[in-house]
Amino acid sequence: MRVSLLLILTLALPSMAQNLSLSFDDGLNPQKQPQAPQWNEQILAHLAQTKTKAIFFVTGNNVNSPKGLELVKDWGEQGHALANHTYSHRSLHSSKVTLQEYLQDMEKNHQLLSGFPGWVNRFRFPYLKEGKDKLKRDGVRTWLKEHQYKSGAVSIDASDWYYNQHYLKLLRKGDDDKVALLKQAYLEHLWGRAQYYDGLSQRALNRSVEHVLLLHVNAINAAFLSEVIAMFRTKGWHFIAPLKAFEDPIYHQAIDVLPAGESILWQVAKAKDIKGLRYPAEDSRYEREKIDKILTR
Repeated sequence: MRVSLLLILTLALPSMAQNLSLSFDDGLNPQKQPQAPQWNEQILAHLAQTKTKAIFFVTGNNVNSPKGLELVKDWGEQGHALANHTYSHRSLHSSKVTLQEYLQDMEKNHQLLSGFPGWVNRFRFPYLKEGKDKLKRDGVRTWLKEHQYKSGAVSIDASDWYYNQHYLKLLRKGDDDKVALLKQAYLEHLWGRAQYYDGLSQRALNRSVEHVLLLHVNAINAAFLSEVIAMFRTKGWHFIAPLKAFEDPIYHQAIDVLPAGESILWQVAKAKDIKGLRYPAEDSRYEREKIDKILTR
């Protein structure tokens, strides 16, 4: 159902300490990425060593091979949740994608993965795009309700995928000094986005929500995830299981904004007409200057 501005206001609860959960998108393709098993294993090792549980929103096309599906299975068998991120990772905002095609893609992914250990009926929109118009937005929301799916929204959006692109380039060059600089910039980026969205939560709801951070199953997190977790803990944030975070009332709402999508906090702020929101909320353009300074040193 849609949420009125009045109902959004009623979601405000007393302020609480910042709690954070980790979510990962997409998945690795061993047929195209020879290091996929190693990266997958490293991410799971970081999570195990730090006693942190996560949720993995899987894109079926990335993992639809015997070896790829084994990598997904490893997540579920180690106690992490698995959920739906469509089969083909197409944007609902694209004029080339019809509502029916998108729904079929969601269903295809469900059929591929729903029998895996750890599976939960939660859905995350690729690119966090939930529809430019009411037809697509409400069409997907109807499908989710009819198929007993719950939200896989994020509160903290970030651009780890962009940092990962440059991390891989520096690895290939063997430039350890710049890798170290990029790692520091990456940690600062994640902390900066967490501060921004927690501040937005305070402005929009007068409290800190139970945060869900968007990351990806990729090389930079395979290398530095333990340090990401340690950074947040050092700054006083506490890690909780994603399914616990999703109990927060904010993730139970269907906010009435168009275009729909981005962080759930962005949507609430948009509905409340909070000024200064950039669109898209996170994009490579916002990080390019910082990374260019590292690359040209």
